Amino acid sequence: MLIGIIYFLVIVLANTIGAISGMGGGVIIKPVLDLLAKDSVAAISFYSTVAVFTMSLVSTWRQVKDGISLNWRLVAFISAGSVLGGIGGNVVFERLLLFLADESLVQLIQISLTIVTLVFAFLYSRFDWKNYHFNSLISYFLAGLVLGFLASLLGIGGGPINVSLLMLLFSFPIKEATIYSIATIFFSQLAKIVTIAFGMGFGRYDLTMLFFVIPAAILGGLLGSRFNHLLSPKKVTLVFQAVIALVLLINVYNGWQILAK
Repeated sequence: MLIGIIYFLVIVLANTIGAISGMGGGVIIKPVLDLLAKDSVAAISFYSTVAVFTMSLVSTWRQVKDGISLNWRLVAFISAGSVLGGIGGNVVFERLLLFLADESLVQLIQISLTIVTLVFAFLYSRFDWKNYHFNSLISYFLAGLVLGFLASLLGIGGGPINVSLLMLLFSFPIKEATIYSIATIFFSQLAKIVTIAFGMGFGRYDLTMLFFVIPAAILGGLLGSRFNHLLSPKKVTLVFQAVIALVLLINVYNGWQILAK
């Protein structure tokens, strides 16, 4: 019961920030739950996936309801790529769990790749790097493929790499990038859940935890989409950078803890 309440509070806060910044919440949920070390790597990735999937659904619905206009052709092709990428990322994740004797090694791989994406995202948002203006359908698809793969493999739902890559490749302002990021996250996480259902199944997880995870994700998605609508692009950027810095420190600490064992 206590751990469920802790998970609830972590997910509400993470998904609120994730919906504001377009990170999806998983980039916070995953390392914080790793820090608590109350569940296996697979279970934490699963709870994070469900939380981020639920939040992305609620947040996208709320944004559309509030009158935000989306380029649905772009969403469709990025999402198609993210679905395939999400399936591929989950397959690689399951293979790593299968072939590596110690699951802490899988966790270390996830942490290392997450740190790389966090550093890239922070530097991109901090410095005025060149933007590109790709607008072909294949570029949308390939971007979604990369984002979906990383989101699923790392168990972070997309994270800061989504927003940064969308801004880099398609010259989106940050608030627009956050909206497309959340919409894309929905499909990549849906792909991961479906892959789990038809693969290893849900039997290895404590599904009672979803009674804490799903309501928390819904509340976080509603709060985050509301704040995203109210905050200026400058403030969204500040939230984005602050979260990256915090999560980077948590991941470095978690990685050091594993190496110190």
